[in-house]
Amino acid sequence: MLLLASAAPAAAAPASLLEPRRQAWPQWTLPAPLERPGRRDLHYPDWFAGSWEVLSSDGSSYQVDFLRDGRGRVVGDRAGNAAAVGAALLADQLRSVSDDPRNPNRQLARLAGPGGSTVELESTVVGRRTETPAVELFLADELSLQVVHGAGEPAVSRVETLSRFELLDPDHITAQQWQARYPSPALGLSARAKRGEQLTLSLVRAEPEPDRAS
Repeated sequence: MLLLASAAPAAAAPASLLEPRRQAWPQWTLPAPLERPGRRDLHYPDWFAGSWEVLSSDGSSYQVDFLRDGRGRVVGDRAGNAAAVGAALLADQLRSVSDDPRNPNRQLARLAGPGGSTVELESTVVGRRTETPAVELFLADELSLQVVHGAGEPAVSRVETLSRFELLDPDHITAQQWQARYPSPALGLSARAKRGEQLTLSLVRAEPEPDRAS
């Protein structure tokens, strides 16, 4: 008698950790369901590649760029994008933004301080998680340690930003961002968000990826 093996059940999709996180905002607490990124950059879906004009619900507008690294993966132009956002929000108060050439997760912004002085904002991504629940959806959550160096003692805080991107068509992405700020880890690794902000973004393609331009 020939016995036929029953078909193996389809593997269940992994449970999302970021959707419950999004739904819990603004009542966020640390620790968050994030992993240490080390020196690994944030990789985006292929449909991000190119330049985009961004219109934010806070009234600001700017351009961001997504490039391919040496292995063909799409990454953000971190310094350029941060400078574009900073210029839109801070105008002449932002003097420069630079990436750490040894660590894509560390960045230094220089801001105008009192009396012509310069204040430095050092930002390092210390936690990250990404999810792609569908081909046209991408979620990314990053926790950054921020240190402000000025005339007095450094001011330390942590900022978490969860972004949900949806590809509407090849030239249009819509996004929502949820952000919360926490006190310094010196006060304890566990913490409750002190304040939060929510934004809606519209990204319209400005230029195609250079090697894919028609």
